[in-house]
Amino acid sequence: MNAAAALLLSASLSHGAGVSGKAVDLQGHRGARGLLPENTLPAFARALSLGVTTLELDVGLTADRVLVVGHDERLRGDLARGPDGAWITDPGPALFASTFAELQRYDLGRLRPGSAYAARFASQKSVDGTRMPRLADVFALAERAGNRTVRFNIEIKTDPRDPAVTERPEAFADVLVAFIKEHGLGARVTIQSFDWRSLVRVGETAPEIERSCLTSEQPGEDTVQAGTPGPKPWLGGLDPARFSGSVPRLVAATGARVWSPDFHDLTPSRVSEAHGLSLSVLPWTANERADMERLLDLGVDGIITDYPDRLREVMAGRGLPLPVPTPVEP
Repeated sequence: MNAAAALLLSASLSHGAGVSGKAVDLQGHRGARGLLPENTLPAFARALSLGVTTLELDVGLTADRVLVVGHDERLRGDLARGPDGAWITDPGPALFASTFAELQRYDLGRLRPGSAYAARFASQKSVDGTRMPRLADVFALAERAGNRTVRFNIEIKTDPRDPAVTERPEAFADVLVAFIKEHGLGARVTIQSFDWRSLVRVGETAPEIERSCLTSEQPGEDTVQAGTPGPKPWLGGLDPARFSGSVPRLVAATGARVWSPDFHDLTPSRVSEAHGLSLSVLPWTANERADMERLLDLGVDGIITDYPDRLREVMAGRGLPLPVPTPVEP
């Protein structure tokens, strides 16, 4: 990135926009899932080339302790083909039970034709031969793009309902924190998770690294369960009843400074309450322009989207400053 581009990007992040008066954090979800295969170098390269503030991604830990980029604890049949070219059968191999070399045998370059997932992202371009990257590869890609300001929003993937399929959340957090510090990227990283145990651990060992509490209160995937009494496994043992069912107050109690809810769960009063607690509000995953417009009207601090190109168009239409593109090949 040349000096002029760096200056423009700095200005776009320093001079706020939108209802809240703050910079709008444009986050490419799993790189740019709507455009290219998720959590792959082609998707991250596309996001950087379009221009995003933040690359959002998920990490797993392999049997040989390599941090890899992938959303699920196991390879999915809708996403992965084996060495013979055949689609794998669910449940696929667990990342934690596989070595990095073993995972490199699988092609993640297209969605399974005829699947509901493929129908959902019908415009996603296939890139056959694409393999699962390491977190180190994503860091190196941004460096190769000359982009030394882009942030990384890294989700730790653990599930309190299935503890054996991954490393323990606290130990997982320790590995990730050590890796981030080794690369000198603590100031450019946010660690997020639905499993707040890992976030509590990061707060204990590396409070300087930003943390984001992920939540969903949608039917079938309610991690808060505010309507039922008692501590909740996803919330690190916190009981919503002790906070009058307020999710922003729950987040603030962890010491995290970012709340990342399902965008359907946001209301004007919730955004206002979160801001009153000095929390940033970063909803996921808004893909339709009308939803992006509504969220910006609410005064959110950023938006996570599978379509960073669409969000750029919405932001441009409002006269908001945009992150500078840094074109790069995967």
